[in-house]
Amino acid sequence: MRKQRPLILVSNDDGIFSNGIRALAEVASTFGDVMIVAPDRQQSAVGHAITVSTPLRAQKTMVAGIFTGHAVNGTPADCIKLAHNQLMDRKPDLVVSGINHGSNAGINILYSGTVSAATEGTILGYPSLAVSCTDFSEDADLSGCREAAHKVIDYILKNGVDRGVTFNLNAPAGPLKGVRWARQGESRYVEEFEGRVDPYNRDYYWMTGKFEMLEQDGGSDIDMIEQGFASLTPIQYDLTSHKLLEKLSETVL
Repeated sequence: MRKQRPLILVSNDDGIFSNGIRALAEVASTFGDVMIVAPDRQQSAVGHAITVSTPLRAQKTMVAGIFTGHAVNGTPADCIKLAHNQLMDRKPDLVVSGINHGSNAGINILYSGTVSAATEGTILGYPSLAVSCTDFSEDADLSGCREAAHKVIDYILKNGVDRGVTFNLNAPAGPLKGVRWARQGESRYVEEFEGRVDPYNRDYYWMTGKFEMLEQDGGSDIDMIEQGFASLTPIQYDLTSHKLLEKLSETVL
């Protein structure tokens, strides 16, 4: 009996017709059957938001004339939930999200819709991977990112991923120098809000700011990227500070 090809669910936060999702679907298709379920519009930086007060709609479509897809009027996490519950005839062997245009290293992990789609896959029990390119340009050279994604997908399908863990891959644009395991870099955004007044004399605010590293120890995902490597970080949605909890466990309040 012929062995069934793996089924790989592909999503993102840049929208179903982005260059990055097409590139990732092409990589995934070398390993198995691909189904795309992704937002019908740009959903960057929505984090792990889900839609609860309005109905979700999924429009069946083709991506690049090759891949079967559903464009969803919701968030990346919505897309994975809906695919899992309603849209797929069989459960996926792997969930991959990306290729995002822009880094999702450091604190960006917390805000990223791309990472959240992968994390939702992990919550639902599937091995999951988020893939991002550090170049924000829509026509960025994704060749190295594609190669790195190919290596990591191959690893996951052969070795699996620990329960509760999502792999987060970030790669510079251009040829791949190599993939390095790395921890999440300690960083933050320092925001400023520029106040303006619209033509109707109503106040509004435009957020600006800069990215700031909070450590200089080396070895983080951001350090690896700055050295020209792709960084691969195992992340988890368990936010418990286990070390502190153990320290405080005998403290009586």
